[in-house]
Amino acid sequence: MLIQFTLKNFLSFKDETILDMTAISAYKEHEYNLMDIGTKEKYLRVAAIYGANASGKSNLYFSFKTFQRIILESLNNVANEELNAIERYYLPFLFDSEKNNTEFEIIINVNSFEYKYGFEYNDKKIVNEWMYKKNIETNRNTIIFERNHTGLIQFGASVRKECIQYGEQIPKETLILSFFNKLKLKTKVYNEVYNGIMDTFALDTDFYEKSVILDKILPKIIDSDKENLLKFLMAIDTGIKDIGYKVDNGEKRFFTRHDDAEENHYNLPLYNESKGTIKSIAIYTHAVLAVEKNGCLFIDELNAKLHPLLLKFIIDLFYNQSSQAQLIYTTHDTTLLDKKFFRRDQIWFVQKDYMGHSELSALSDFKVRSDASFEKDYLAGVYGGIPLLKEFSLREGE
Repeated sequence: MLIQFTLKNFLSFKDETILDMTAISAYKEHEYNLMDIGTKEKYLRVAAIYGANASGKSNLYFSFKTFQRIILESLNNVANEELNAIERYYLPFLFDSEKNNTEFEIIINVNSFEYKYGFEYNDKKIVNEWMYKKNIETNRNTIIFERNHTGLIQFGASVRKECIQYGEQIPKETLILSFFNKLKLKTKVYNEVYNGIMDTFALDTDFYEKSVILDKILPKIIDSDKENLLKFLMAIDTGIKDIGYKVDNGEKRFFTRHDDAEENHYNLPLYNESKGTIKSIAIYTHAVLAVEKNGCLFIDELNAKLHPLLLKFIIDLFYNQSSQAQLIYTTHDTTLLDKKFFRRDQIWFVQKDYMGHSELSALSDFKVRSDASFEKDYLAGVYGGIPLLKEFSLREGE
């Protein structure tokens, strides 16, 4: 479960920026929207991030994707002419005379423990890296490791004996987490944190066009939960009566079935369906998987090619009280920006100032009247995150 994600000096986010999924206890509305894991804090199941085009909301999504990619790839060997992970993914704020380090940090809950993990880097090396473990029952914090700018690594007592022998083998461009996740150790803390981070699926607006994604997930849904998938497809009025796949020479070929008025059946290759239908299927399959696995989806421009009612349908899947699944998405569609659907701590805004700095703020940061219309005030510019349109003239045709 994702509790908090922090970034600094990445693309348009120059200053420290925190996305916090911790619920504000003073708010009593929509308790159903919260996750109770038996601690004094409750957590958000869904967070919506609004912003104008070029405000930086996609950069926020991409920062999390980059955080994952560095963890995934920092141990990979590369040829001499190729860039390593930190060289490829060092993308600091550019409207500055100095190129400072980039920082990422995450707090996650895994198996009833809270882990804080992060690193600071540039295109030359990992400058700092840290991991801490917190026992939720006792509130006791322990160090797993700390790495400083000199390259010195200090291991906590729980892993020191097993890990200290490898300390000098870790290259300056490789993350400690990436290194130890690949080793077969008695301690499982590195695997747990690594998997906990990767349990968030970061998907861009065009992910549904990548057939490899559906090839992996859709067959599982068809084989195990086809009835609910068909109910979903009928509920959103796609006209699809059946869906299936065949394997031909190792390649999966998906098809849908449509019926005419005389109940004649017609099969159609899945990728001949509309982009909206394909995206709906892709999002549904990922949402079902996340709910089943207690995972998290972080989707950029979730509203693209989706009707607002369908968006609400997807959001409601994450309010399954038996799951710890979460959904974070960016959007500029204000249809659901309403207190009937969201708590104030579930709504976030990204705006960019005149210097090109993106800033993230929550609706809970503002004084909001009890009778306020979230959408109306947002479009009026009360919360920021909207485009500033300057006057311009159009030449009429002669």
